[in-house]
Amino acid sequence: MDRLPPLRLLTTFEAVSRHGSMQLAAARLNVTQPAVSQALKSLEEHVGAPLVDRATRPAQLTEAGELLARAVRDGLGQISAALEDIRALSGQEGNQVTVSCTLGMATYWLMPRLPEFYARHPEITVNVQAPATDLPHLAPGIDVAVRYGTGGWREGRTLKLFDERVCPVAAPALLERLEAEGIGLGSAPLIHVRSPHNQHWAGWEDYLRVRGVTRGRLSGQTFNNYVQAAQAVLDGRGVMLGWRSIASGAVREGALRMWPGGEVDLGTSYFATAAMPLSQSAQVFLDWIVAAAGEGEGAAAGSA
Repeated sequence: MDRLPPLRLLTTFEAVSRHGSMQLAAARLNVTQPAVSQALKSLEEHVGAPLVDRATRPAQLTEAGELLARAVRDGLGQISAALEDIRALSGQEGNQVTVSCTLGMATYWLMPRLPEFYARHPEITVNVQAPATDLPHLAPGIDVAVRYGTGGWREGRTLKLFDERVCPVAAPALLERLEAEGIGLGSAPLIHVRSPHNQHWAGWEDYLRVRGVTRGRLSGQTFNNYVQAAQAVLDGRGVMLGWRSIASGAVREGALRMWPGGEVDLGTSYFATAAMPLSQSAQVFLDWIVAAAGEGEGAAAGSA
């Protein structure tokens, strides 16, 4: 046990691996970015191996980092599950629900809707976790995992939330300039979201192939998560693939515009997978998110 590093170093490292960014991890932990960087260096000294490849932009986990991230994630999940069991045994379970989803889904879809849930159920607290992987799973301590794909997951109980659509989006000023200059998707500046953790999302290659658009080079700015890429698009630096569930709010507000006639159905949807058996609070949340998804789908369809 003496060989274990301090818990604060492990929790900081887990936040970095989950969010894919020191800056985002610092924001979530409510500490400074230098504090996160120092914690990572201390952890690397403790384990005797580099955990983050700082030569890449953005920085990526090394092989050792990936190995430790999986162990820490599972270990913290088991600790969380044990604490919940202890609270249940002592009659202190509380009204806690833990939801896992991607950072983009959490930021642009779930979090803006949670005030409505709290207004209806102020006695329930919803904890949102955004793991580094683009396919959240039912790890120990997770009540509901919100996932994108074609379904078919076997663990827990899976309910379909809504069908997804994808369409290129850009800042209005940039899109107007491209239209005025007659620049199409074959040569427009592109924004990419790429990382080892987002293998289940379509990229520009997939979209252009479906649309039958020929393009010589797919170069452009690349980010490892949707939130960073979306900020670059809002700044007018390029065109990115906008998932309607995530980008529709910015489109409605006029911050982004959809590429005319660019919407495509890739046959994918969002699903909620719930651990079984569910607590009463988790069941209330599951019922609410299914209803909210139905209402949101109608609103998105109306804005498309």
